Amino acid sequence: MIQLSGLTKSFGDRILLDDVTFQVDDGDRVGLCGPNGAGKTTVLRMLAGLDEPDRGTVVKPANTTIGYLPQDGLGHAGRSLSDEVSLAFRPLLEARTEIDRIEHALADPALPDGEHETLLVNYHELTDFFQRNEGHSIDLRVTQVLEGLGFDKSDFTKPTETFSGGWQMRIALAKLLLGRPTLLLLDEPTNHLDLDARNWLESYLVDYPHAVILVSHDRFFLDSVVTKIADIALRTITDYVGSYSHYLIEREARMERLRQAKHDQDEEVGRMRAFIDRFRYQATKAAQVQSRIKMLDRVVPIEVPPERKRVHFTFPACPKSGRTVLELSEVHKGYGDLVVFDRLNLQVERGDRIALVAPNGAGKSTLMRMLAGAEAPDRGARREGHQVVMQYFAQDEANRLEPSLTVYETMEADSPVGMVPMIRNILGGFLFAGDDIYKRAGVLSGGERTRLAVARMLLRPANTLLLDEPTNHLDLDSKDVLLEALADFGGTLIFVSHDRYFVDRLATKVISVGHGSVEIYPGTYEQFLWSRTHRQEPAASSAPRQQARSAPAAQKTPEPGNRPTPNLKTKGTDGPVPSQPKAQAPSPKNARYEEKKKVDAEARRRQRQDDERRKRVADLEARITEREQAIKDLEAQMATPGFYEQRATAEAITSKHHQLMWEVGDLMNQWEALQEPETAN
Repeated sequence: MIQLSGLTKSFGDRILLDDVTFQVDDGDRVGLCGPNGAGKTTVLRMLAGLDEPDRGTVVKPANTTIGYLPQDGLGHAGRSLSDEVSLAFRPLLEARTEIDRIEHALADPALPDGEHETLLVNYHELTDFFQRNEGHSIDLRVTQVLEGLGFDKSDFTKPTETFSGGWQMRIALAKLLLGRPTLLLLDEPTNHLDLDARNWLESYLVDYPHAVILVSHDRFFLDSVVTKIADIALRTITDYVGSYSHYLIEREARMERLRQAKHDQDEEVGRMRAFIDRFRYQATKAAQVQSRIKMLDRVVPIEVPPERKRVHFTFPACPKSGRTVLELSEVHKGYGDLVVFDRLNLQVERGDRIALVAPNGAGKSTLMRMLAGAEAPDRGARREGHQVVMQYFAQDEANRLEPSLTVYETMEADSPVGMVPMIRNILGGFLFAGDDIYKRAGVLSGGERTRLAVARMLLRPANTLLLDEPTNHLDLDSKDVLLEALADFGGTLIFVSHDRYFVDRLATKVISVGHGSVEIYPGTYEQFLWSRTHRQEPAASSAPRQQARSAPAAQKTPEPGNRPTPNLKTKGTDGPVPSQPKAQAPSPKNARYEEKKKVDAEARRRQRQDDERRKRVADLEARITEREQAIKDLEAQMATPGFYEQRATAEAITSKHHQLMWEVGDLMNQWEALQEPETAN
């Protein structure tokens, strides 16, 4: 158990925490939440022993081990990746080295008997310690964690100094996870992780045997991992047991009760002051006036946190594009010997909401640049549809801001005239308030520059958006502003994001990038994960059906050598003669009549086929419409807050949704097959 007791912390005149008592039990997974500047990182640093409180104490058991991952500032050098990460097992590695030394010493025949006994005792203790802590599985555990965090086996022997800043943070995270401290402190651990690595980290932390306290701006990650939320506001910490989604509901209910209590208190105080002012100078009321004055002195004003402003924004109107928005045909792209894409074909249609997913380095950003026209393919063609108005938000968009302009001037320079009145509201939604709008872009932090770049994008009219990791460095409130705007966007959207909640809310189609090509999955990211796991099952089950369908067709036409011999005998003859009399040669009149009969019969046959085909098309269209409506109804349920908290219900609904998606795909294939005769005609 770790406890903050009577803890106070301030910076200058600003008090972050005032006489706070807070407790974390072993096995708790706590998410620290609160507005920017509330003190989340400060709490983590005090628990880690890096900062001291002004008053109060941090109480920890004597055997507590602490691991702390800061947001940035970590670097490693001088060792290979696997050697660096293996330092998490330093005691075991030292024990293994000492065991090897003792084994060599015991093999020396000149070793004195007394020293021999001492070495045997040490050897027994060390081997017991090594086995008890699973020292023989060090390499396996290192491999599992490094691969889970996205490292390739070819990276294991690379020097750590060759890795970039984001990968340096992954190295530090791998060492912490392998060391398994009894208190794990993580400050934005998902900042540099792709979706696969985030999913792996979620599973790892859910099974983590000790206490975890983390700060994250990834709502889905918090919902998946934490067992309670610690909300920092009004210089104190309030616990909410449950997931982040549950916390939002409970916090709003608590704020409503607090606002009502504040309203009631203000009314009561107003009545007492009115009584005092009215009867202050009447001798007959003097005792009552004094009583109310004393009551006022004892009143502790109820403090209510300022309401977090909810900014709702919609994109400016833009004419619709054509049905086909973008198309890549037989595209090849490579860098030197590295082939990123080979013979890639991809078509984007109006209204698509596509999430590009893949491990880092698989080619997501390269594909985005080719789709945006910012980078040309080595071979193949890129075609842009009719009336496409595109916006492309690159990974380095924040670095393209003009450093000499202020925040407001940056927005104003790119804004249509009709959007100028919205500039301050949008900036407020992205945490630029008061004098912040007069800061020069050149002095903004990396996170502030990213927020400004995203805010600037919201002003430009477009019917096609290509967004490469727009959620990096955005807090939860800013993400909600962007998410709501994109959810209401009526055009075509292609995006890369490592925020699972963001992807789940927006994507109606997922494209998996890798191995030189792409795979397209209809539906949400949750369904994509399910499909990726089970996609081979439909193929395996369809093979017997295909064989069964092809077998009768093969039996209808006998092989040439096995054709039946016709009966050529007739009555009264021994030799073979034709079984049917010879037909007389038709006259020209009869020939024309027979030809007309054949033409009429063929026309009637085609008419019957066309009628049957139209009937089947109408039936398929009705079934497709019915299932698409059912899919929309299920997606509306899946989009409701807290949907995934009821696991059994969520799994049933997502399974039904996935089944309907497959049915629609199969029905569409049948519908398209029935259009072929019409096209041919």
